[in-house]
Amino acid sequence: MKLATPPISEADLMLNADGSIYHLNVLPEEIADTIITVGDPDRVDDVSRYFDHIEFKKAKREFITHTGTIGKKRVTVVSTGIGTDNIDIVLNELDALANIDFTTRLPKKNLKSLEIIRIGTSGAIQEDIPVDSIVVSEYALGLDTIMQFYIQNITDDEQYILQEIKKHFHLYPELSPYMSTADHGLLKRIGHDLLRGITITAPGFYSPQGRQVRAQNAIPNLIHLLQTFHVGEHRFSNLEMETAGIYGLSAIFGHRALSVNAIIATRINKMISKEPQAIIDKAIKLVLERL
Repeated sequence: MKLATPPISEADLMLNADGSIYHLNVLPEEIADTIITVGDPDRVDDVSRYFDHIEFKKAKREFITHTGTIGKKRVTVVSTGIGTDNIDIVLNELDALANIDFTTRLPKKNLKSLEIIRIGTSGAIQEDIPVDSIVVSEYALGLDTIMQFYIQNITDDEQYILQEIKKHFHLYPELSPYMSTADHGLLKRIGHDLLRGITITAPGFYSPQGRQVRAQNAIPNLIHLLQTFHVGEHRFSNLEMETAGIYGLSAIFGHRALSVNAIIATRINKMISKEPQAIIDKAIKLVLERL
């Protein structure tokens, strides 16, 4: 006889007194099936100002959520804050909102596959990717540790690229990266005519991205190491701090994810955008038009 699935405990799935999910502070009916994530809480307004109608706004800590409509399409935009530690919170709670019955504390019989599109800023690491361009992440390489805590079933393609990357990193065995991939449907719909590459998700902004201020870097040639990797047509294109976690967790939960990167700096010639808000706004409008 098959044993019944036990309910998810209150300690594992934490809810607020009003029944909302613990960190995001929203109810299941308050999120759409299409989610835009932004790191900066102030950027939520930059996205939702293009909505035809806003249903509601909620905020808790760095997590700000707006849900509304563009034409007939319902869209949610949520800020994640910086880093894959926050992505762990946001992706788990979005999945719970979509796929857990909060009354029974059991997974729903019919599971939803959310569309999750990250719009974020990033730095290019190739000379031919200029400042004020937009790059979509075909793959993402995580230098953080988040996926060590999950069972990840990677594809043969991901495994091959990851093996080649580890060979390239052979002088730094302490690096234990993971690979994850964009949703092919979203990549085709939103990124069909945009620059593509492998995005590196770093666990920090300074030394983990090759910057040096006062502390000495353990990998002093990190940018050169990343810039010189190629396997077939694949190469590293840009650095940021969330994409690999979004892709990895989305694959586990059965969601479809894409990361759209506004390039506001280039690490090769050390240029920065003179008008970063303009390229961010261009990326926002491009995504909303193609949804």
